[in-house]
Amino acid sequence: MSTAKEQETFIRLMAGTQGIILKICYAYCYNKTDREDLAQEIVLTLWKGFPKYDPTCKFSTWMYRVSINVAITYYRNRIKNKGTIPFEERYLEIEDTRPDVTEAEAATNKLQKHITLLPDLERALVILYFEKKSYREIAEIMGLTETNVATKISRIKEKLKKNILSDPD
Repeated sequence: MSTAKEQETFIRLMAGTQGIILKICYAYCYNKTDREDLAQEIVLTLWKGFPKYDPTCKFSTWMYRVSINVAITYYRNRIKNKGTIPFEERYLEIEDTRPDVTEAEAATNKLQKHITLLPDLERALVILYFEKKSYREIAEIMGLTETNVATKISRIKEKLKKNILSDPD
């Protein structure tokens, strides 16, 4: 970034977005080190790309789009470099072995497990849906139509419901 004013604007706009970035990282990475690496990669990409940001658009829309694209690329590169992600590593941090896990916690863990199994685009849509983004906002972020977003989210819900109900765990 070239000017102190641009740097200040970037920092101001990024304030409070750590939670959003972490949610994206949790959806695409299965261990703490990878999540930290991905978060750094996202922030660096946002920083480098900020001069191209169009202030007439919502910052959050641009930030989500860049963050999700970086996460998908990171995830694909990681798989390509490692071959596949071992099954045990995928569920290492989701599994809760405490004996007093409540029913609600168990249901949440099961949902998280099945979300991690979704394809990249579907996982991104779920993240935005859980962030309570409107279909219009999701469409802008993902480059889809509102109708397409509504259809895809409906199908994802059905898919998750079917997969969770058929999961013996």
